[in-house]
Amino acid sequence: MRIPRVYSSIAIGQSSHLELGANVAHYLGKVLRMAVGRPVILFDGTGGEYQAEITGLSKSSIQFTLGEFSPESRESPLALELAIGLSRGERFEWVLQKATELGVSRIVPLLTERVEVKLSGERLAKKREHWQQIVVSACEQCQRTLLPQLSEPQPLATWLAETDTAWAFVLHHRAPERLQDYTTSPTRVALLVGPEGGLSEGEIEQALNAGLKPLALGPRVLRTETAPIAALSVLQYQWGDLSR
Repeated sequence: MRIPRVYSSIAIGQSSHLELGANVAHYLGKVLRMAVGRPVILFDGTGGEYQAEITGLSKSSIQFTLGEFSPESRESPLALELAIGLSRGERFEWVLQKATELGVSRIVPLLTERVEVKLSGERLAKKREHWQQIVVSACEQCQRTLLPQLSEPQPLATWLAETDTAWAFVLHHRAPERLQDYTTSPTRVALLVGPEGGLSEGEIEQALNAGLKPLALGPRVLRTETAPIAALSVLQYQWGDLSR
């Protein structure tokens, strides 16, 4: 039987015991129907993971005894940052999940000209909490031990001013450049993708003027949820760990 992996929002540290709250207790006790004595794998998102055993279970909490620590790292040698315009519905959530599985180290939601999602205040806080849980769940599933950073939504101009553009690409289906045109092997790559409707011509020009390199993935126009996954896969194959 597969041993479930569980994220701990509490730093695990040096203690031999750990107690987590009602959400984890419900997931393991009610959803997976696990009981005292069952093994789990715990990680706190800072690297490595612990063998553990359930030693107590109630509606409000669950207790573990910690066992052997493994410094296992499943991170790519290529640090990937994805900056993408916010999209409606489940599209952005799907991108969060799949980008995490593909090994991104940072995800930046962008507010661009064609973004139709309006978030602020309490609604934004709840949405970010939901997004963070999607990232956590993806890490649990794909066996990552480091959580990618999920940044606050920000204007495109802010991201362009702060990002390292040495190896930063803007996806642009009309660009003549393909990945094979870039022969140097970087260790860090940033990728800019537009929302539904894409980046405007002015935003593409703004990105190019900031030093980003144009990149096309082929002759077809990909949807906002397809383009980043295709690009991340190709980048990981070319310079990361998908070809190793």
